[in-house]
Amino acid sequence: MRQHVSIGARILENGSSDVIRTAELIAQSHHERWDGTGYPDRLSGTDIPVEARVVAIADVFDALCSERPYKQAWPVADAYREIASLSGTHFDPACVAAFETRWPEIAALLAATEARTRLAG
Repeated sequence: MRQHVSIGARILENGSSDVIRTAELIAQSHHERWDGTGYPDRLSGTDIPVEARVVAIADVFDALCSERPYKQAWPVADAYREIASLSGTHFDPACVAAFETRWPEIAALLAATEARTRLAG
């Protein structure tokens, strides 16, 4: 499981566009933690590329809110509280603050997506 970050980065390495080079940074570092206990490189704080710090929040939030074969989806409010509680340990506090500031927009997008899913299903 932990190898997926390095495998993804290797697939994207030496990209010819800014988008692919950014994707490589994200692939390599999105499981690093603000406090340095993440993987694969045990980066901490601002040594983690900001792009990866942002994606880390989105990745965990999506994982919490999504049903998986091994777990039920969390209620959105519980996932929000979990992200907030991990500020300064798992996540960059400034990125969590941005997530909280933009929460009304995020919640509206989630509600619209859920409504479309119900209509399609």
